[in-house]
This record gives sequence, structure tokens and C-alpha cells, in this order.
Amino acid sequence: MIKEIKLPEIAENIDTAVVVEILVSVGDKVEKDDPLAELESDKAVFDLPSEASGTVKEIKVKKGDKVESGQVLFTIDTTSGEGEEKEEIETKTEKTEEAKEKKAEEKKEEKKEEKKEAPADEKKEVAEKTEEEAAIKAEEDTELAGEIPASPSVRRIAREIGVNIKKVSGSGPEGRITADDVKDFAKRQLEDSKKAVAADDYQLPDFSKWGSIKREKMDTIRKLTAKEMTGSWQSIPHVFQFDKADATGLENFRRKYSKMVEKEGAKLTVTAILLKLTAEALRVFPRFNTSIDMNSEEIIFKEYINVGVAVDTDRGLLVPVIRNTDKKSITELSVELKEVAEKARNKKIMPEELQGGNFAISNLGGIGGTSFTPIVYRPNVAILGVSRSQTEAVYIDGEFKPRMMLPLSLSYDHRVIDGAEGARFLRWMCEAIENPMLTMF
Repeated sequence: MIKEIKLPEIAENIDTAVVVEILVSVGDKVEKDDPLAELESDKAVFDLPSEASGTVKEIKVKKGDKVESGQVLFTIDTTSGEGEEKEEIETKTEKTEEAKEKKAEEKKEEKKEEKKEAPADEKKEVAEKTEEEAAIKAEEDTELAGEIPASPSVRRIAREIGVNIKKVSGSGPEGRITADDVKDFAKRQLEDSKKAVAADDYQLPDFSKWGSIKREKMDTIRKLTAKEMTGSWQSIPHVFQFDKADATGLENFRRKYSKMVEKEGAKLTVTAILLKLTAEALRVFPRFNTSIDMNSEEIIFKEYINVGVAVDTDRGLLVPVIRNTDKKSITELSVELKEVAEKARNKKIMPEELQGGNFAISNLGGIGGTSFTPIVYRPNVAILGVSRSQTEAVYIDGEFKPRMMLPLSLSYDHRVIDGAEGARFLRWMCEAIENPMLTMF
């Protein structure tokens, strides 16, 4: 039988990818889970595995193609070396999968496919469902008042794709808003946003008049970075705060406990320690763990703490996210930090591993520099920059003493965070670095 290998759903709000490399040829024998192609989406490069063992029959894409979720990329002939019983089982399985896909597609307009969660999350799921039902009921009451001429299902679609339904014009009877109206509005918003980011009235001169030049196409990651950074810079009013922390105690702490972490196969780095301290700081200063919704004029406070860490790769800067940072030990953070950094550099990081961060740390101390001003990556409201530490003479108790000073820079969104609060946050971080034992235990 022939098995179609489709591009699966990659991550929330990500349904396209670019083919970076084809890893097989027609006629190749493959085993289940063998990589067939290398794909890139939203800064992540990942492998597309085979869902069955057999022989590659067709390759329906080529390097550089843009593909969408659900699109057939390969076909695998699974009949070679298999008995009739196995074929029958796979046929039934495939039919079941097709039925599930069809059912999911039919429900797609009504709600997102429900995600399986651990038993520990059941209470949270019930609470969220209750909140959603209450929101729908409130919206239904609003609709009865004639303020929003749209059904609950249409309003749900608007919420899911981030559209302010009050700004949508209806094309239905008596101006009623349809699902297509919402989707068309979202497309226009996206196109307008892309045009605004890409627009540049400045005309480059003809550089070839002064010497030879070479043009190089921007790869996917560089294009995404350029657009996102431009958008973040244009939409966020940045403020930059600088301070220095006496990291002598932190370095002593790192050396003292490094052997313990090395037993788990990782290193106790300054970044790992800063992850732990930052998680505590976000508890003390919850405004730094928020996002701003200008459409509804609301500040969204998050009750979870996920911290992104900038990783330098040969494809550009990637920011994997360490989830539930506050609930992990310093050893667990060190191990996970090593794992995600290696995945980012080895093109194994998945798109969802780059999503969901509330705050970010960018440590350039290993490269050099005395200070820098990192750009806040929306929808975050702050980012911590770390530069190279150096020994300085510090006047303490009537005499100068050699201390290891660590330069820090904090960039934050002035719409949410005032200058005094930014200064307090950074000073708290400095004091925590100076006394890491008091903060972490």
C-alpha cells in the first residue's frame, strides 16, 4: 500500500514551512521515524520523519519550496516485505487517521482541536472552559443588545486569530459579520503590517561605482529576524537601564557547586544562575512578566514563568524558551539550558520550543563588550542584557579591593513599566547576584 507523508501541524499559528533539504531519493529504503527532509519554520529547522517503513515512491517537493500543513510531501510504498495481515492493520489505521482528519477539519471553524493534557492540568482545563463559556455568554448578551452582529462561533474565530471584531464590517444580511469577514480582515491586517515593516523610502546608491560587490539572499531566519526586530522596535517605546553587580560571590558559588552539576552532564554557567535569579525577580516584579494588549487596552499578567535565552548559531540568533523556570532547580536548569542550546545549534530545535517566553536573557559576556542595548522581543515587555565581567578596584570599608564586576543592561517597554520600577528591578538583580545563596535557598 501507499502511505502519504504530510506536513503535520507545526505549532500554534504556524502552518507553513520551507524545504531546506531533501534527505532521501526515490527508491531509497527507509524505516519508520527516519528523516525524509529538513524543514525550516519560524526560526526553527527540524526533520520530517517517515511515518512508515518501506520504499520512497514519490518526492512531491523540492529544495526551497514553501509547504503548508496537511500537504503531501512524500509517498512511501509499504508493501515491500510486509505480510497481508500487517497491510490490513495499516489500512485500517490509515482509514481511522483519515476519518479523524476529516472530523477535525469539520470542527476547525468552531474551535481548535482539543489538546491532550496531563491529569494534573484537568482542573485548569475545566476552569478555562468555564471562563470561555462565561465570555461567550457575555458576548451573546452583547449581541442581543445589537452591539456586535455576529454569532458566538464567529466571535470565537475572531478571538483565536487576534481580531478585534468591533472593527470588522459585516457583509451578511443587515450587516451581520461572517467568518469570512473576520478572516479577510485578518489577512488585510497582516498584509498592511508586512507592508509597513518592509516599506523603506531610502534608496541605496549604486555601490558598484566604487568597487566590486556581491549580493547574498537573506535566509529564512534572517528575514524573520529583520521583520520581527523592526516591528518590535517600531511598536515598543524602549527605555534602557544600566547597572553593575559585584559578581565575586556569584563566581565563588559557581565554582563551589560546579562539580555537582557536572555529574549530571552539564556546566554551571552564569546564564544558568541568572535564569534562577530572574525567575525569582519576575515573582517580585510581576509587571515584567506581562504583555500589553493595546486593542483592548489591557495588561496581561501571566501566572507562569517562562524565560527565553538567546543562543548564537551559524544561522543567526535563536531564543529557546525554558518553561516553568521558577519550578526547576539550578541543576535542572543547567541541564536543560545545555540541551536546548545544542538543539538550536544542531538544527534540531522545534518551533514550539521558541514560543511562549515571557522574558529573555541575552548574555554576550563570552564574546566581549562593556554594555549593549538589546531590543525587547514582542510580546514580551523586557529583556536582560549581560556583558563581560572584569576585575575592578572597588572602595569597601575604607580601602580598595579587587572585585569581579558584571555589567547589566535592562531594556523595557515604557508603556507598561515606569523608569523607577525598571531601576528597582535591575538593582534587585544586582543584589541577588551579589548574594546568590540568599536568593536561591
